[in-house]
Amino acid sequence: MRLRSAAVGIVAALTLSACGGALPDNLRGDDSHSSTHGASASVAPAKVKPEPPDVALRAGESFQELSMAAKYTPKAPYGTGTDDYRCFLVDPKFAQDMIVSGVKVMPDNPAAVHHVILYKVDAANVAAAHAKDEADPGDGWTCFGGTGINAGPGAQLNNAEWVGAWAPGGGERVMSEDIGIPLAKGTQLVMQMHYNLLAGGGADQSKARLRLTPASAGQKTPLETMLLPAPVELPCRKGTPGELCARTPAVADIRKRFGEQVATADLLHLLCGEIKPGPTQSCTRPINETSTIRAVSGHMHLLGKSITVDVNKGTPQAKRVLDLPVWNFDDQGAIPLKKPVTVKKGDKITVTCTHDQAMRDVLPAYEGTKERYVAWGEGTTDEMCLGIVLMTRG
Repeated sequence: MRLRSAAVGIVAALTLSACGGALPDNLRGDDSHSSTHGASASVAPAKVKPEPPDVALRAGESFQELSMAAKYTPKAPYGTGTDDYRCFLVDPKFAQDMIVSGVKVMPDNPAAVHHVILYKVDAANVAAAHAKDEADPGDGWTCFGGTGINAGPGAQLNNAEWVGAWAPGGGERVMSEDIGIPLAKGTQLVMQMHYNLLAGGGADQSKARLRLTPASAGQKTPLETMLLPAPVELPCRKGTPGELCARTPAVADIRKRFGEQVATADLLHLLCGEIKPGPTQSCTRPINETSTIRAVSGHMHLLGKSITVDVNKGTPQAKRVLDLPVWNFDDQGAIPLKKPVTVKKGDKITVTCTHDQAMRDVLPAYEGTKERYVAWGEGTTDEMCLGIVLMTRG
């Protein structure tokens, strides 16, 4: 398992709200210091936040719809587990260089679709993507972690190949008019589908709609995505019996279910520091060049309680750019900053997550399951801690 897959694919249930500056009113978020989300799915079943209405096309923009080639019926690829990550290659057939200024993912079977991520595949890597597809029976290929294309150790933590994503509470994510994601002529896209088999089965043929502007039409500043993964090391509650309440067998079980050669749960400690079991975990990384933070999102699963992202935490210059004191799994849209935050090379950025085993007692998803030591895992009933920072460089 390569660190790039462990970090780029550290993604479940994310929405990229690539925004900032002057936003349409229906996409304008609260200031990140005071952002709170309502009733959390971690406490009681929460209503999924209604998707915002579509924003009209702006000058020079056009829509292009992409779809999986055929219906796909999800299944556990390794014979056990309750999750299926499947990648599908789609070709937008760009005749010229384009800029993406908005993304809307349209799940065909929302009961089973846990999240969708769109990755760009540069022309030089299209052949490798086709090879992945052809090597796996049926349409698409199994892709826990990242897509498995153009992987490199940690290569994309600071600039992920994401174009857009959907999770509960999503909708079209429209970018400010001065920014966009460049897609060169010949670029193709991978739709990574995470199917939650606990939520139901059935076939799926999801779609995505891109809001596009020709690159030749004018200058837009490229928007990039920095990923901030942190470990999850949540012990069982005191006195809970069972073999999987020990870390070693619990992590071995995750490896088996997701075909990991080396557990992501272990690799993250190479990035973030030694294993210290407890409900709250964090990870701090340096900023590698001057950048402007435009929007921030967080991601955990059902045991999540709270998540924050801080710049220069613990210093007089500290700035909190994401503060979700009550995590709501059903509302994961990124929050645009009212005032973008500039960070310099050498500044540090920290993600901190808190999880709680007691959420098992109130959530239907855990009914009939045994308590276990919780570490980083791709499944819906496993856990993650991830900050997503959308920024422009320079």
